Amino acid sequence: MAPHSTLNRQRAELEKEWVRWATASHTAAESTPCTPLLRTEVAQSWQRSLRTVDPGRTVAPGLDDVSDRWARSPLRAPITQLGDQLRGIAEDAGFVAAVTDNDGTIVWTGGDRAIRKQGESVNFAPGGCWNETQMGTNGLSLALKTDRPVTVFSAEHLVAALHGWVCYSAPVHGPDGRQLGVLDLSSRWERSHPAMMTSVRALVVAAETLLRTAGPAPEPGIRLECLGTARLLRDGRPVPLPPRQLEILALLALEPQGYAPEQLHAAVYGDRPVSASTLKADVSHLRRATGGEIANRRYALTGPMSCDAVDLLAAIESGDTGAAVWLYRGPLLPGSDTPGVAEWRDHLDVGLRNAVLASDRADHVVAFGEKAPGDVEVHEHALRLLGPDDARRALVAARLHTALRG
Repeated sequence: MAPHSTLNRQRAELEKEWVRWATASHTAAESTPCTPLLRTEVAQSWQRSLRTVDPGRTVAPGLDDVSDRWARSPLRAPITQLGDQLRGIAEDAGFVAAVTDNDGTIVWTGGDRAIRKQGESVNFAPGGCWNETQMGTNGLSLALKTDRPVTVFSAEHLVAALHGWVCYSAPVHGPDGRQLGVLDLSSRWERSHPAMMTSVRALVVAAETLLRTAGPAPEPGIRLECLGTARLLRDGRPVPLPPRQLEILALLALEPQGYAPEQLHAAVYGDRPVSASTLKADVSHLRRATGGEIANRRYALTGPMSCDAVDLLAAIESGDTGAAVWLYRGPLLPGSDTPGVAEWRDHLDVGLRNAVLASDRADHVVAFGEKAPGDVEVHEHALRLLGPDDARRALVAARLHTALRG
């Protein structure tokens, strides 16, 4: 823990900078910080927050009842399982633990009773809305905005009523990479200690592991999984299909406008001398497998069918690199030499790789590097993004060494 005198000096210097920003005009507030203690991500959050939040507000806005939100939250199961551990860590350290949904609304709290009571005075409690638009710069809002673990200390909070607090926050992601909410440990600023961030990170890893290992509930309807595998599911149960028909189904899923018969024939068979009746027979079998939801004259899907490759394509096209990396389980139908599949495989792999190489998020690049062990450029990019003390550097350096030898 930093000496109390050091924390006091940091707090005083940040307070002076906060006063300058809080009382300045909008133009002045966007000037360069006068102290190196004001981190860039905090200054940027202040700039955004000052447009919608009064630094003099005394309490977070809130909802009267979040029981329905908590009941529907995908975080309810893992947090319930980790509840005793989470409360124990918070109580032992004199902290309050909080969990939000992906809107920044607190849906669960636990921990030290006295600190919880102090938090309730500013509505740091279930129902409190702590996103950036409504409560300015704080640990919960900054973790949601940046999608990475953050600490917000004392006068780094935009709202003056929070200058007596320190927050350690990290986002929690589902198995598909989407942000589900934030896990936070908060207390009075005097209790600042870097070990609390270690605890938050460990709890988030545990929650995300529980989310992955629990597995999703069987998805109703028809789903095609073709990234690194090849199978069709109906209401969660496998539907046996030969590889060729899975290839046709993947092409139809990725081309929602469908194919003229001759186009689909070329995409499936290329120049091979295969009769049109063979394709018709395969499509007829697929109609039976999918409940007849393939159009006749122009081959296209006419009913709902989810597909992991389609989800990946949507994530890449929307710029959601985090979701794309999580969705990617391997190349599209890796054993297929069908021309149309090979073209889509290259399209998805190149699109995702380019997105990863353009990302400034080390976690994106490190995660993708696990799935592309021979990609030297990806591992080099990861090392450029990782801090000198990041424990993941050793793993990435080993991957790079292996890739260079290969």
